[in-house]
Amino acid sequence: MSSSEKKSGIAALTLAAVGIVYGDIGTSPLYAMKEVFAEGHGLSLTAENVLGVVSLIVWGLIIVVSLKYVVLVLRADNRGEGGIMALLSLALSSVGRQSRLYFPLMVMGVFGATLFYGDSVITPAISVLSAVEGLSVAAPHFEPYVMPIAVVVLAFLFAIQHRGTAGLGKWFGIVMVIWFATLAAMGVVNIIAMPGILQSLNPLHALHFLEGHPLLAFIALGAIVLAFTGSEALYADMGHFGKRPIRLAWFMVAFPALGLNYMGQGALLLANPAAVSNPFYQQLGEWSIYPLVGLATLATIIASQATISGAFSMTKQAIALGFLPRMKIEYTSASEMGQIYVPAVNWFLMIVVMLAVIGFGSSSNLAAAYGIAVTATMTVTTVLTFFVIRYRWKYNLLLCVLATGFFLLIDVSLLSANMLKLLHGGWFPLLLATVLFIMMLTWKRGRELVVENLQKHAIPLEDFLISLFVAPPTRVPGTAIFMRSESDGVPHAMLHNLLHNKILHERVVFLTVNMMELPYVASDEQVRVQNLGNDCYQMYVNYGFKDTPDIPWAMELASHQGLEFDMMETSFFIARQTVVPNPERGMALWREHLFVTMMRHARDAADYYQIPSNRVIELGTKIEI
Repeated sequence: MSSSEKKSGIAALTLAAVGIVYGDIGTSPLYAMKEVFAEGHGLSLTAENVLGVVSLIVWGLIIVVSLKYVVLVLRADNRGEGGIMALLSLALSSVGRQSRLYFPLMVMGVFGATLFYGDSVITPAISVLSAVEGLSVAAPHFEPYVMPIAVVVLAFLFAIQHRGTAGLGKWFGIVMVIWFATLAAMGVVNIIAMPGILQSLNPLHALHFLEGHPLLAFIALGAIVLAFTGSEALYADMGHFGKRPIRLAWFMVAFPALGLNYMGQGALLLANPAAVSNPFYQQLGEWSIYPLVGLATLATIIASQATISGAFSMTKQAIALGFLPRMKIEYTSASEMGQIYVPAVNWFLMIVVMLAVIGFGSSSNLAAAYGIAVTATMTVTTVLTFFVIRYRWKYNLLLCVLATGFFLLIDVSLLSANMLKLLHGGWFPLLLATVLFIMMLTWKRGRELVVENLQKHAIPLEDFLISLFVAPPTRVPGTAIFMRSESDGVPHAMLHNLLHNKILHERVVFLTVNMMELPYVASDEQVRVQNLGNDCYQMYVNYGFKDTPDIPWAMELASHQGLEFDMMETSFFIARQTVVPNPERGMALWREHLFVTMMRHARDAADYYQIPSNRVIELGTKIEI
């Protein structure tokens, strides 16, 4: 590839990153400054406080986003993939399964992942509400219609998710570049009118604000953190765009525009304190409000789309890592496997988002719920990063403590400030995360109990085959594929077939699917075939947590190792497990019932692995946990 082609490729990825990665943090100016000086926070609108708040925001963007995420955390990639699930996988593999740190890290990482779902609920709700609220600034009589309009916009957004974003995705970057250019232009206009705001670039104003009003500053941190929402997105999307485009998009577009706009809003408040009711929409005067509402609505839809797509991707990873049951996953693009749609997650998110919009009623009320989800996830990311750089990269302990300890101090401070809002909406994302956390750990533990039960009654496969072929049963034409886990013995489906039908196919393949703790497995490493003799074979298929399970394709790969298949002469025997709760062992009885319910609603294995349904024979087994 020529240098000009590489540059054009980087430019295209950078433009796409502007649209998808920075939609969330890019729409924060709609509500962040308004919430800092909102009534009830006790922060008076003085020049000293304005300079201090703007300085904290600007330097927060430098330290939290630029240094922590763009410089440090983006380095912690799992074979090019990012996000809290990829980071968790990396941290767990770094300490090892035998380490006493393994379980606490897993619990922390899973809870951090569930908080991302809280973010996926609150981001669409607060972003769209704050955009539409601009109508009430231009015409107060529009205020009763703000919530219904927001509900309609969000309902439309969730209703079109099944179509995917392949066609619209190319426009996201263009719209967001226009949005960031508008942010920057508005900021420059107000900075020119009140250049004194440039003093906020001096970090001493932030320090003086923290020292002079420690209690009020601590409370203000709970709103200031709204300027950093979306930081996790730039890490989660690393696998889609790569580090360089994400860094270029931040330093060349997003960061300058955000810094200028926050300083511009600060300049406006210095010149016109009455604009505190909604400083964003009053930066250019009344003439600009309606165009800004239109542009802001587009920007918030894009920001919401990014978090919804992130929830789909997170769900797919959680299923592969064994934290959620199999769900129906649809691929909305023929060329991009990352473009997926998960119906169950989509409708769940829509219901909860609607409840949040109707229940909280305004972006100000939702702001209290937003901060806790964001800061808790940021804290978990910092802790997991420490274990990666210490145990995987083998960096000096003191350097690891200093590097992550500095960011952890900031994260904990922001989280503590947001905990003050626990009773004023902060409970909402925590409640949602707790419910999902219980479901994830219940599913993980339930599957472990099922495997333990199967192992107790397992018949060693090799010994069984030796005894079977002493007096072999009648063999019939065709190939039988029996699915079995790596720790299982003889598959129950095979035992049922031999017991009731008294026959064995002329070729038998035992299929074992392994989900690895890494994002992707190369195609030449996905399949391994072992000859067990008597036309019996063991076939291992390995997938990463971002791979798309596709057994027919794996069968094609097996032909390179001498095991060829004719799908019309192949039957898949799959045991459908019926789990029965047992109050005398395993988990608490209510958790066992929860696990059984999740099992009943889990997607069929054949459907999940894309096995043609007309080639599947299901046989039931009953298992106690």
